[in-house]
Amino acid sequence: MDKLYLVIPAYNEEATIAEVVEEWYPMVVMAGPESRLLIIDDGSRDSTWEVLKKAKENRPQMIIKHKANSGHGPTILKGYRYAVGQGADYVFQTDSDGQTRANEFPEFWRCRRHYDMVLGKRNHRQDGLFRIFVTNVLKAVVFVCFHIWVGDANTPFRLMEGESLKKELSYVPKDFFLTNVLLSVAYTKHKRNIRYIPITFRPRQGGINSINVKRIFNIGKNAIFDFVRLNKRL
Repeated sequence: MDKLYLVIPAYNEEATIAEVVEEWYPMVVMAGPESRLLIIDDGSRDSTWEVLKKAKENRPQMIIKHKANSGHGPTILKGYRYAVGQGADYVFQTDSDGQTRANEFPEFWRCRRHYDMVLGKRNHRQDGLFRIFVTNVLKAVVFVCFHIWVGDANTPFRLMEGESLKKELSYVPKDFFLTNVLLSVAYTKHKRNIRYIPITFRPRQGGINSINVKRIFNIGKNAIFDFVRLNKRL
């Protein structure tokens, strides 16, 4: 039976994390007894960690980890490396803000053996025009820097085959902020078998988005230089 590691980063998500666990934990149970729900608390300053400890009490297939705050990219990178180190056959990632739906995961799981990566394409997004604008700008930046077209490079709904992920992770620098973007690019550049499936993308279900306009601008500016450099490695 295939072993799934479902990776979720969390930062200051006390308002949503219990519901996210409740919704996603059945997916790892469905995948089999060796599968795990891995949630990494990225140095939350609220009660996220306490909520996670309580949620784990009656969920034997749940793993929780706590780390110093370093951002979304380094946190999921830590989760991915842990998962492949544990021999995961497949690694799935989503976020802890409640914007994605667990009931859309089974379709991804059913087609897992036919693809190296299955990505959720966020059609009819409900998280605001600015976030849609940022995604479109990112798409253009990826095209300019890497000379490839990636439909939704940063989508937080992705299933990756373990061996392919292990190989592509070697291209991701330590503590890289745009981990998912670079992985999407690497899979595409290396002509791996990728499928996009439309997903629902709801408004944030609680809490406050930690990424503001100024921070997005700075991330984007730095990303251009990083992407140009990394394109030579890919």
